[in-house]
Amino acid sequence: MNSFIRNSVLGIAGLAFAGGVAAGPLTDTPTPVDAAPVAAVQADKPAVDTGKLIPHGVQGAQSRIDLSDEQVANTKAIIAATKKAGMDERAAVVSIATALQESKLENLGHLGDRNDHDSQGLFQQRPSSGWGTVEQITDPEYSTTAFLKGLKQVDGWQDMPLTKAAQTVQVSAYPDHYAQWEQQAADLVAKHWNS
Repeated sequence: MNSFIRNSVLGIAGLAFAGGVAAGPLTDTPTPVDAAPVAAVQADKPAVDTGKLIPHGVQGAQSRIDLSDEQVANTKAIIAATKKAGMDERAAVVSIATALQESKLENLGHLGDRNDHDSQGLFQQRPSSGWGTVEQITDPEYSTTAFLKGLKQVDGWQDMPLTKAAQTVQVSAYPDHYAQWEQQAADLVAKHWNS
């Protein structure tokens, strides 16, 4: 009987793993990495509580990209807007992971035929969907504030996995893709929240 239960459990675990691999994020530029939290500690500023950044653990394989100076500046703008909105580090993680998925933290203008409708900016927000004017949604502070306003309206977002919270605001055709950026977003918040 014990070997039957053991074989059943191992079989189910194997199916879950195979299903997760087959249904994982499909990306062509990011490189999957092992998730290992990085806590930034500055001598004159308190460290960020990394346990608050990823309270549910990461979901699925994690991706990571190297950031340019512009992308780091956009990361800092998202963190500043999050603080200005009176929200915590977890809100910044959700915001940065969302922007990593939507634009790789690049403030994108209209992409012509490669554009998803009229989506623009860090969060690929659409003027035609009421996110604001092109000028507004291509302003990192404004677009982050608009995203956070949507996030605040999601009951219990703090207790949701990142991808569910982000998807509830963004309504993406690829809702599970946000999860792959959670570790890098948490690392960026740990590094820049107190800088």
